[in-house]
Amino acid sequence: MKAFKHITANSVEEAIALIRTHNGKACLIAGGTDLLGVLKDEILPDYPAAVINIKTIPELDHIKKNNDGLKIGPLTKLADVVAHPLIKKRFSCLSQAAAAVATPEIRNMATLGGNLCQDTRCWYYRYPQHVGGRIMCHRKGKGPCQAVKGDNRYHAIMGAKVCFAVCPSDTAIALSALDAELEITGSQGVRNVSLNEFFTTLGNILKPDELLTNIQIPYPPKGAKQAFLKFTLRKPVDFAIASVASVITMQDGICKAARIVLGAVAPTPVRATDAEASIIGKAADGVVIEEAAEAAMAGAKPMRMNAYKVEITKTLIKRALLSIFQ
Repeated sequence: MKAFKHITANSVEEAIALIRTHNGKACLIAGGTDLLGVLKDEILPDYPAAVINIKTIPELDHIKKNNDGLKIGPLTKLADVVAHPLIKKRFSCLSQAAAAVATPEIRNMATLGGNLCQDTRCWYYRYPQHVGGRIMCHRKGKGPCQAVKGDNRYHAIMGAKVCFAVCPSDTAIALSALDAELEITGSQGVRNVSLNEFFTTLGNILKPDELLTNIQIPYPPKGAKQAFLKFTLRKPVDFAIASVASVITMQDGICKAARIVLGAVAPTPVRATDAEASIIGKAADGVVIEEAAEAAMAGAKPMRMNAYKVEITKTLIKRALLSIFQ
């Protein structure tokens, strides 16, 4: 690992000032479970001159109720999200998603904000500098997506263009299903965006002098039921091959509202609006659930090696809906 300055920030304002002082040559560290690997392997062409520690900013670590729902600070540990009684009761798909991340040791270090902002896990993008030299691609500033003609078994089957790496965040999928809003603070002030607006094909919308400062989650509708399911090869440690989060509101056996979000199938979380429309106003049965799964995957365009993800995603959707409708 190359040498860098390690600077501790004690407030959001100080962190932003430090970022600007280093003119784009600084990065933020909280839990560090993703960043340290990136730095050790030197996967990026530009190496930071300074790493700014934000773990010491007290106002970014909290779980608080308010009139609009629940506000969670980005420095909240995933283990705390998993264990919090209100999250378990009212926002259960977020608790389930956080519990699905990696191992207990990592969840004790990793933060909710870090899980949202983590870099892609594409193996071409993450190829280490010390093993024959890093592999360049569009996401790094130049070059084609190597997955298109290469080994793409874990890459996107929906919504990809110049980059086919998938969004690696489990909590992003749950927060999208819960209709969460993110607060972003930078040198130009504070802005709020929906969870889905936060992600782009090439990462997220954070500017160099911005950081995530709050996650606001509205209370789900009364009677809403939730589920988060994830398929991996090695359950304790792997990133998702496919995942689904759903928040379904039932009344007298009829679906009144639905949010179904797919993960690890596209560069961003994918709201399955066609699947939602196919179940709203209907009673739950096997035919309706099957139709929802088919509608969700109707637009899939798998590549040479990842068509299997279509059937896995359909199965997860059906299992999630069955668990809610039963």
